[in-house]
Amino acid sequence: MFLERLQKFRMRMQESDIDIALITDEDNVYYLTGYYDYLHMEFGRPTILVVPRDNESLLITPSIDLNTAISSARVDRISAWNDGMGDEWRTELPGVIKGAKTIGIEPASMPQSVREFLSTLTRTSQLVNASPILAGMRMVKSAEELNLARHAGQVAMAMMAAGRSAIGDGVPEYEIALATAQAGTRKAAELLSAHYTDRDMSPNTHFLQIMASGDEIVKTHHRASTRVMQRGEPVFLCFCGMTNFHRFKLGFDRTFWIGHIANTAQAEVYETAVASQKAALEMLRPGVTAEEVHSAYAEVIQSAGYEYPFRCGRATGFSYLEAPQLVKGDKTILRPGMVFAVDGSVSTPSFRAQVGDSVIVTETGWEAVTEHPKDLNAVIV
Repeated sequence: MFLERLQKFRMRMQESDIDIALITDEDNVYYLTGYYDYLHMEFGRPTILVVPRDNESLLITPSIDLNTAISSARVDRISAWNDGMGDEWRTELPGVIKGAKTIGIEPASMPQSVREFLSTLTRTSQLVNASPILAGMRMVKSAEELNLARHAGQVAMAMMAAGRSAIGDGVPEYEIALATAQAGTRKAAELLSAHYTDRDMSPNTHFLQIMASGDEIVKTHHRASTRVMQRGEPVFLCFCGMTNFHRFKLGFDRTFWIGHIANTAQAEVYETAVASQKAALEMLRPGVTAEEVHSAYAEVIQSAGYEYPFRCGRATGFSYLEAPQLVKGDKTILRPGMVFAVDGSVSTPSFRAQVGDSVIVTETGWEAVTEHPKDLNAVIV
């Protein structure tokens, strides 16, 4: 799989007249080689995947992770560097780019230290943006990737069910986070054991739980806190960061109430949010543009008298945000095999409601990857 992707990338490089590419985006390094940063944090240690158009691939990575690289990276050669030894990661670069007329880089994800060093070796005219090539390659998922998406959906639904069950009067928010993380990890472990041979892949959920309750619900990306939830309050659960099964990401959101809806005006806002997602999903199919899906969603929200909304959704995969986005101005034509997180959302000064699901674009429409009740009566717990 990884070797096929690398070869396809080389073909795209040739079409774009790129002699060599320096890949520094973590998700793209994984996409092409199977190697990724197990820490999920930046320690000032660059990893650079060097892909010549017609020569051996090279992974430049810290020696502290050499054993992991040897085990997982599908590359021709690995060059490990150590902190403070010689020129560190700089040692290989002058030689590998020597003679290259055109060098592909990822401007938005290249570490500043690498970009500055590269500027001493090249002219600005030699550098081209290789990011659109990889973004284009990753838009339509393979059958194997779609299977990952479906399994990620099972993990997300296990988390949502556990979160819903943990919601209650007098319960602190962090208890929801504990319940969802445990449920997601157990479901992921079950799927990994049954369907995959990569024993290094962690089943543990990633990211801090996004949720909010009561007056805090207007804070879109609020984290689970020590706040104690009360009867009649709304509760928002989001798994857009935690759903990261085998490195495949999804989006999934729901709004609930505890026992009853104390502020009945919130029900109308919620119903509009649900209707806006429904309009987007009715538009979602091959042949339409990404912005047409967003327009259908936005029309419902504005017609109900609410402010123009943020984007309707985004493509997902091995990154949390991929191309295209369901937003005004994105004219990408949708194709079967694309995976999207599709939201319905309405925000007011005192309340916001959001429902979101992930779907696969099919030949005739879409296939649900995440499912959970969203009728008003069904979200009162």
